Amino acid sequence: MIVVALVAGAALAHAAWNLAIKRAGTSGAGFLWLAFLVGTVLYAPFGITSLAAEGVDLLRLLPLAAVSGLLQLAYFLLLQRGYRLGDVSVVYPLARGTGPLLAVLFAVLLFGETPTWFGIAGALIVVAGVVLIGLTGTRVNRIGVLYGLAVGVLIATYTIWDAHAVLNERMPPVGYYWASLVVQTVLFAVPALRRPAETWTVARRHPWGILIVGLLSPLAYVLILLAFQLAPVSLVAPAREVSVVLVALGGWLLFREPHPLKRILGSLVVLAGVALLSLG
Repeated sequence: MIVVALVAGAALAHAAWNLAIKRAGTSGAGFLWLAFLVGTVLYAPFGITSLAAEGVDLLRLLPLAAVSGLLQLAYFLLLQRGYRLGDVSVVYPLARGTGPLLAVLFAVLLFGETPTWFGIAGALIVVAGVVLIGLTGTRVNRIGVLYGLAVGVLIATYTIWDAHAVLNERMPPVGYYWASLVVQTVLFAVPALRRPAETWTVARRHPWGILIVGLLSPLAYVLILLAFQLAPVSLVAPAREVSVVLVALGGWLLFREPHPLKRILGSLVVLAGVALLSLG
């Protein structure tokens, strides 16, 4: 039940901040740097406390957090640009479908995990559902598809890297991800502050979007890192994609994206896959 609660909370938070980025409709360093800055400040007490309580060796932490931060930066940049060029109900499902499929394969190859047949079938059904949602309609946004697939590769990469940090290197999830967030904030400070007027304009135009992303993006991912400690990566990674259901509905209700019934059908396929995963 704890794992289910963690994954459900992560799905809600993840869907909310993705819809916030789509609604903001902006791209570039300013928005992301401000969101990272908000997250770094809000979660500093928890991150510092976590690292101090565990007595983490900073020389071991820093390289792990640096790689995580770089991967997360590439992910956010691609995602942000993909949302500008394509429908959120195309980019998001493809990204979230490709990511867990690769994460399951990597988890089996790198961590020696052996999911049950229920788990394998559930993972494949989740992927089928998100692809059905993303490719619904008579016209496929080719740019959206390409960005969705590229983001999916990054999702799998940082998922496995961070799972390695938490499981094999014994990094505390909250402190580790906060350190990764600090890296992201520092790296984006230079391009964001190089154009202070532009960054200030973004802050004035999108304060709620910045706050939502800064608050919910770290929360969603920390919940998943905590779930990794309680259940196999090959099961948690696909199960979190229940957020696809919420984003598909949000794309229709908030942005009037087409083919809602077919995308809701795809969402039901996702839920069926998640149900099988719970038996794995």
